[in-house]
Amino acid sequence: MNPSGQLAGKVCVVTGGAGSIGLASARLFVAEGACVMLADLDADALRLAARELGDERADFLVTDVRDSSQVRELFERTTQRFGAIDVIFSNAGTVGPIAALAEYPEEEFDRVLAVHVRGAFLCCKHGIARMRDGGSVIITSSVVGVRGDPGAYAYITAKHAQVGLMRSVAKEAAARSIRVNTIHPGPVANAFQQRVESSLSEVMQRDAGEFFDQIIPLGRHARPQEIARSVLYLASEQSSFVTGSLLMVDGGMTA
Repeated sequence: MNPSGQLAGKVCVVTGGAGSIGLASARLFVAEGACVMLADLDADALRLAARELGDERADFLVTDVRDSSQVRELFERTTQRFGAIDVIFSNAGTVGPIAALAEYPEEEFDRVLAVHVRGAFLCCKHGIARMRDGGSVIITSSVVGVRGDPGAYAYITAKHAQVGLMRSVAKEAAARSIRVNTIHPGPVANAFQQRVESSLSEVMQRDAGEFFDQIIPLGRHARPQEIARSVLYLASEQSSFVTGSLLMVDGGMTA
């Protein structure tokens, strides 16, 4: 344990913990002295991640963030293993289809909103009740959480809705000095973005990855580790007077 780290002695929960941004953030949390509970749907990936981080500092629980009882169990298990919670990184997400409005599948719209919005809501509902005063909640939104584009109706709607949830929870949680913020990555060089770009490339009839690199002022996709460093900022005392805010980590894409 790093006794002088930015998160020394802190307890963190990371949903979507087996994915690139979740795991990169968990690595930084542990390096800065925290204990981490990882949640995801992929048991094998979670097991490998916890082993990498160190069994004495990390644990995991397969969790569907759409299910209230499973999310409640996640936070109960965390407090049983490590104690009261200091940081919640609500990072679980899923890709939605790209389609014209008239053809957009309603069941997919509901599924995507359930993961992103209901999932973040349940993390706040069950997690904040088990947090120490002065903690931090970070919700992964997206660059599309502040803009609109045709076709990605579920994903973009969900990412906007997370901002409304964050702002509402931030007002209530402030009474306990708990900070609540959203982080808004642009395109990231990871498997999640590759799935998004694969669908977009078919619609656009061009390479979506190259297109994004052309419209991002910094000229490239982010690395997961770069997003993780911004998550660490929001998790740590470096952001002690930041709440109700949107942190854009998009290479200038929305400038």
